[in-house]
Amino acid sequence: MKKLLLLVVLASVCMTVSVNAHHAFSQEFSVDLPVNLEGTVTKVELINPHSWIHIAVVNEDGSEESWMIEGGSPNSLFRQGVTKDSIPIGAMLTVFGYQARDRSLKAVGRDIAFADGTPLFFRGTRVP
Repeated sequence: MKKLLLLVVLASVCMTVSVNAHHAFSQEFSVDLPVNLEGTVTKVELINPHSWIHIAVVNEDGSEESWMIEGGSPNSLFRQGVTKDSIPIGAMLTVFGYQARDRSLKAVGRDIAFADGTPLFFRGTRVP
């Protein structure tokens, strides 16, 4: 009986950790904080549960900010043909998306395109 109780407790903890690791759009990002960014790709992370593109954005005053743009899971991106090679370091991207509620330099990308206008599919979650 003790083993069964221990198994139930461990299973409950594992499910809770798994649920907390993933989030809905509205939990982290806000439609009230739209962003238009243009920056140079510095890093690409195709990791679970969401992938990230890091871009260096130069502000009007010449200062530089490092933004993280959230995308879909690696599996959903791979199915759409997106790999690390699809997003070369040094490429210029334009991003329209929504900033994190905590106003950190994170955003979820709704529309992402290369400098020549070629769109980049990077979404996984439903973005308004």
